[in-house]
Amino acid sequence: MRGGAGFFIALRYLLGRAHEGGRYLRGAATGIALSLVPIIVTLIVADGMILGITDRYLELGTGHVQVYNFRNPAQIDSIAPLIGELEGIRGVWAEQHGLGVLVGKQGKTGGTIRAIEPAFWEDPGSKAYLVTVAGEATIGSDQDVLLGEALARSLKVGVGDTIRIMTIRLSSEGRTIPRMTPFTVRGIISSGYRELDALWCIIGYEAGNRILSPDLSSSYLMVKLQDPYRQADAMASFLRSLLGSEYSVYTWKELQQSQYRSYESTRQLLLFIMALIVLVAAVNVSSATSMLVIERQRDIGVLKSAGASPRATSGIFLWGSFLTGLTGAVIGIGAGLFLGSNINGIIHGLEGILGFFSRIFHKEAVKILDPGYYLETIPIIIDWTAVILIGVFTILSSILASWIPAHRAGKLRPLEILRKY
Repeated sequence: MRGGAGFFIALRYLLGRAHEGGRYLRGAATGIALSLVPIIVTLIVADGMILGITDRYLELGTGHVQVYNFRNPAQIDSIAPLIGELEGIRGVWAEQHGLGVLVGKQGKTGGTIRAIEPAFWEDPGSKAYLVTVAGEATIGSDQDVLLGEALARSLKVGVGDTIRIMTIRLSSEGRTIPRMTPFTVRGIISSGYRELDALWCIIGYEAGNRILSPDLSSSYLMVKLQDPYRQADAMASFLRSLLGSEYSVYTWKELQQSQYRSYESTRQLLLFIMALIVLVAAVNVSSATSMLVIERQRDIGVLKSAGASPRATSGIFLWGSFLTGLTGAVIGIGAGLFLGSNINGIIHGLEGILGFFSRIFHKEAVKILDPGYYLETIPIIIDWTAVILIGVFTILSSILASWIPAHRAGKLRPLEILRKY
């Protein structure tokens, strides 16, 4: 019997009537499809979350590369023109980073003071991820300040209000001297990820030089590249050789290494758990193949009497497991891609439905994704390589799981089978 005949017999079993054994294979395919839907949705959501958060950190937080001069930090901005002329550089800005206490109308709290050149906020990458909640996202003078949304809410201040920033300076004798400086709130901003901007207090670079102590703050150049994911390591290596040992250069991967490793570990763990579900579904293919062998013993006896070899007989059921895994993979991956691509609309719809019932009991609006820990809108990222590997893994698992019952079918003796019927 030719291999093509085995394929068509297996296809008939899958698509045939329930009493012909098709119910077992179709049931197993349904189980595989249902197991693949959550793994594909998880893959899309996890990749979207990781990329969305990473892009916000790169464009609004750390930049792509940071350059330090620990020996003479006050002169760090002198090399900005040199770096800015290099090929592949999108922009270079000086920043001073420190801590302070902010005092508002009805409260006070600690904050991260970022003194950065105003041109940074005109960069396309900064504009793409910066949301202006109120006012303007620009620094017009040394007395202007931009506050993160959560920080402004904590201080109970709005656009046009005056806040005071207390910073510490060291005297020549080494004593700490507090300094209070008034600023006017020019705008309230958000990155869409509260963990990034919750403590942001942004002032002009010159104002930072005035109120932040060089001994208690860090000064560096924030560099942005055309392609931070591919160029960061090569550009950092080139800058180290160009600037010499006096300067230290760090990529975004080094600056946030633990955080990004945590994201990737979480993603891998989720996919591993979902893969176990696929393996459980593959076991159902083995059970379905075993039941199919039992019900189609008469067919096996007839085929072997007609000269079918044990290998060809086993091949029929291996083809059946292949078609079962393929059918389940196509349906499950297709459904998962559809749901994953529309995950934002689905989440917002569920929030609306749950919020309707919540308001009946006078409760707060329901948020499925807390913006304090997640992005309010998930970028849709489809890793086609991972999707294809998941499909191949599913099909191979189905074939391997059904190998034992298929091998047993090939060893059945036709005389013993025909005696039963």
